[in-house]
Amino acid sequence: MATAAEVKDTDGSRRQSRRAAVMLLYQEDITGYPMEQIVTQHEVDAARPLPAYARALIDGVHLHRVALDEEIDERADGWSLERIAPVERAVLRVALLELDQDDPPAAVAIAEAVALASRYASPEAAAFVNGIISAAARTRGKGR
Repeated sequence: MATAAEVKDTDGSRRQSRRAAVMLLYQEDITGYPMEQIVTQHEVDAARPLPAYARALIDGVHLHRVALDEEIDERADGWSLERIAPVERAVLRVALLELDQDDPPAAVAIAEAVALASRYASPEAAAFVNGIISAAARTRGKGR
């Protein structure tokens, strides 16, 4: 399986793919439905296939979920993973996954995560996500 960074963006922008991945991971989290069922319904509703980059992000999150969740839990000072809203968890998982790849640059992964949290959660959620992802980037030597 290709990593998200290896997938070409021939079927949509990465921003759209990131948004789709976050929304589908969120749906999976709150409904408990299998991802394949969620993806199939998404493709029917959108009248097009899920972009390859979105699929790669979803697959990567599934493959590394335990490690991603452990990192979120460690970095979310005073918050357990279960207390973090599902949309924020999805944003954090995708952003942390992207930080572990060469592409996109860390600054892009952080900015996109903050934008998603701002749009689908709240300004407070965006600040929370920014803090966690920025700290993770610094730990990886990819941030200030």
